[in-house]
Amino acid sequence: MMFSKYLPFFPDQASTIAWQVDALYLFLVAITIFFTGLVAAMVLTFSIKYRKEKNPIATQIEGSVPLEIMWSVIPLGIAMVIYVWAAILYFNMERAPKQAMEIYVVGKQWMWKVQHPSGPREINQLHIPVDQNVRLTMISQDVLHSFSIPEFRVKHEVLPGRYTQLWFNANKTGTYHLFCTQYCGTKHSGMIGEIIVMEPAMYQAWLSGGSGEGSLASNGEKLFTSLGCVTCHSGQSGARGPNLAGAFGNPVKLADGRTVVADENYVRESILNPQAKIVAGFGPIMPTFTGQINEESLIQLVAYVKSLQAEKQTTTGAVAGSTTNPNPEPKQGKPTK
Repeated sequence: MMFSKYLPFFPDQASTIAWQVDALYLFLVAITIFFTGLVAAMVLTFSIKYRKEKNPIATQIEGSVPLEIMWSVIPLGIAMVIYVWAAILYFNMERAPKQAMEIYVVGKQWMWKVQHPSGPREINQLHIPVDQNVRLTMISQDVLHSFSIPEFRVKHEVLPGRYTQLWFNANKTGTYHLFCTQYCGTKHSGMIGEIIVMEPAMYQAWLSGGSGEGSLASNGEKLFTSLGCVTCHSGQSGARGPNLAGAFGNPVKLADGRTVVADENYVRESILNPQAKIVAGFGPIMPTFTGQINEESLIQLVAYVKSLQAEKQTTTGAVAGSTTNPNPEPKQGKPTK
């Protein structure tokens, strides 16, 4: 279904979700045109049929129960079709597949900074392989931004202080537009970029030719050590901080009785505001690193903690003190084809 072939003002359909978005949009347009035409035709017909040359005499018009039921049930049915259709599409767009290439994006006045797990970095460009699920974990360094790729029919807000996620599967090679669709300052119109979709072999060649700065996880491990985090989060019995091996993605029991999931936002908050959610069994002794590390460094630390996910604990609880593999090796995070 290539709507852009017959409607040239439509952007190309270059992702697996694009045709579904267009189908819903054109259905709404068709419904609008149909009822607009119907109402206009009825107004014109009745104005001609029941026109009077002089003052008409008012007559009582009794209601019609079948007619009232019809004009209530039909719009309700159409509204429910739109609701169910849109809800299914929304959940498909919001729930990223588990097996997806992970890429980190930082929005900043006025540029997009991209970090691939294996090391390469880009500014205002994003290279990806075709027919591959890609999940973007995004955050803003300053104000509210919005990451939009019209040809993919995807758009998501990029917020300061919180990670948001966007996923897509580009099914057509080429170069596509990247826009910020949220006014973010005087140079908002210049906050643009390119999404470059490549064949898998060409993408791997591009990836291997990137900078040798190391993977996000390995850089995060170095930062983890240089900041002294390893002193408390050693994973050894009696350590002053919880063991992080296998913690990511699992429930965490807090000192106040709550249970939260250790996701990207939880890890980030624990670094910048460690007193917000104190893990059960540990004291509020961790210092804050606010102002000491930037968003890129935070992403590296998050990637390192995520790389420890494969190190499964042998005891119950996601972050209880454990002696299981106190010095796990991080994954290098190479994207899959």
